Amino acid sequence: MSPALRTADFDYDLPPELIAQTPTAERGASRLLVLRRDADGGALEDRMFADLADLVPPGDLVVLNDTRVRHARLLGMRPSGAPAEVLLIHPAPDGSWIAMGRPGSALRPGKRIHLGPGADIETLEVLDEGYRRVAFVGLSADEAMRRYGRLPLPPYITHDPTSVDEERYQTVYARVEGSVAAPTAGLHVTPALLSALDAKGVWVARLTLEVGPGTFRPVETDVVTEHPMHPERYEIPRLLAEQIGAARARGGRVWAVGTTVVRALESAAAGSPDGTVRAGGGETRLMIVPGHRFRAVDRLVTNFHLPRSTLLMLVSAFAGIEPTRAAYRHAVAQRYRFYSYGDAMAIL
Repeated sequence: MSPALRTADFDYDLPPELIAQTPTAERGASRLLVLRRDADGGALEDRMFADLADLVPPGDLVVLNDTRVRHARLLGMRPSGAPAEVLLIHPAPDGSWIAMGRPGSALRPGKRIHLGPGADIETLEVLDEGYRRVAFVGLSADEAMRRYGRLPLPPYITHDPTSVDEERYQTVYARVEGSVAAPTAGLHVTPALLSALDAKGVWVARLTLEVGPGTFRPVETDVVTEHPMHPERYEIPRLLAEQIGAARARGGRVWAVGTTVVRALESAAAGSPDGTVRAGGGETRLMIVPGHRFRAVDRLVTNFHLPRSTLLMLVSAFAGIEPTRAAYRHAVAQRYRFYSYGDAMAIL
């Protein structure tokens, strides 16, 4: 990672009306901007996401993140009757939970937030970077999420969750509950697309990375490398590690559907000179910026990301800074939809 990289290098102008507030009427009906890195400066092609099966050759391996979004947003009241909010991140080893919330004054040690009859959240400890350790009083965390939890939509989506969001802010292959945000590139994937890939002889595999709130956090430091990355937990199945090795042996390429897959695979391959991916669980704080040497991932499918974000930096590392800028200018000019419910890119 180059210390010369500045956060301002990853800024761009986005008309607010291009921030998608709702998903497309049908899953998979989104647009796909194809960026071919082998062309001088990066060639761009406007396609539809359903065309993805045409772009993946037989024998390649497509990797998905099968995490499921928890109903982790809990709205309650302080003793004064004023509102408060808690976002559950993940359980702690002692049975408490790591969380964030607002206002911060409502989450000081010993203070409680009331959810409902006999149901409270008590703050046990203030941690670094705005985190809290909390405990549930009168019910379990699972009961609290089931009875009071809301789907934690991204901060730039302005409406409260609806029945449409309940379906469409989860991937069709979501399995392992544990995230506070969806792996959004996967929101475009349909059962029909998965069937088309299988019929073509494309391998499809899954890993799990628990997406944390840091995915929406803009980089506020001037120097990119001074940004603190929030940790995210991942699990690489042994079968996937073996499939990656087999794909490499037969000359196939590894496709990551989403930046979360990239971070998990690159973290699991860190330190390996030949790109071998280690099976098992881990926690990653990996920040991928231009200059990163990709060991595990050859192709990337991703949405359009926030300015000055670590996700845009990752895309710029994969595609190149100038080709990424050109692609985003093209997407704005062609009125692509941006962010979680927006359209997608395939970087080949």
